Amino acid sequence: MPRKDTRGIVDAEELFRRVRFRRHDPAAPELRRYVEHYWLIDWELDEPYVSHVVPHPSVNVVFQRDGDITAAEVSGIGLELFERKLTGAGRVCGIQFRPGGFRPFAPEQPVSAWTGRRAELTEAFPATAPATATTVLDPPTDAERVAALDAFLLARTPRPDPAADKAMDLVDLIRTGGGGRPVRRVSELADRSGLSVRSLQRLFAGYVGVGPKWVVLRYRIHEALERAEADRTDGPDWAALAAELGYSDQAHLVRDFTATVGVPPTAYARTP
Repeated sequence: MPRKDTRGIVDAEELFRRVRFRRHDPAAPELRRYVEHYWLIDWELDEPYVSHVVPHPSVNVVFQRDGDITAAEVSGIGLELFERKLTGAGRVCGIQFRPGGFRPFAPEQPVSAWTGRRAELTEAFPATAPATATTVLDPPTDAERVAALDAFLLARTPRPDPAADKAMDLVDLIRTGGGGRPVRRVSELADRSGLSVRSLQRLFAGYVGVGPKWVVLRYRIHEALERAEADRTDGPDWAALAAELGYSDQAHLVRDFTATVGVPPTAYARTP
């Protein structure tokens, strides 16, 4: 099932009030190993709205229609807070790959080649038909759009790659602990994986797009952001949360949160 959390979305309640936001699994079971979920957004606004997202360590393929402009792109991992101004009416159909899940579809380059970039879809998939974006965006129902996204990916048969499988599993250890405690430090990931830190760095550059330390830090901020969203009255116990997330002290959490989101965590939690 798609994730139900709002991790990474800044002021999720306001976003959901402004747009129709949905997540769906691929209908084709063979794609679920590689795809986190499909995400669909439709909006019809009387006034402009600016959305903000702290990006996941994931590559996205995005089909979008904003007014009269239709486009398709590969969006590599964003290193900064992502900002998007929405106006009028529009629609987006996106594929969020699992960290490590994109390269089997585009094996020619390391995933780090896409990091920090938004490139035309044909750069990754040169044989893409010009009408592909329209084929994905035009159907009126979610089920039909999901089917169109499935068809797009199935036409680009993922190449089996044990290294991609390893990368996906290691990121799951960082995010969820694989059924145990989430990994909070790269040294711990090295111990649990049996790989050296240098080997982890090479694997993550090739298949995730950023280093393991960056992934650890990003998931820490996602967790802190969701905790702040959950309690807009007093906010969480920030010192306890910092310790839980593996920070040496609260000041380090405050510094990372402020640098990523743009405001200190206590100020964010108090914002109506």
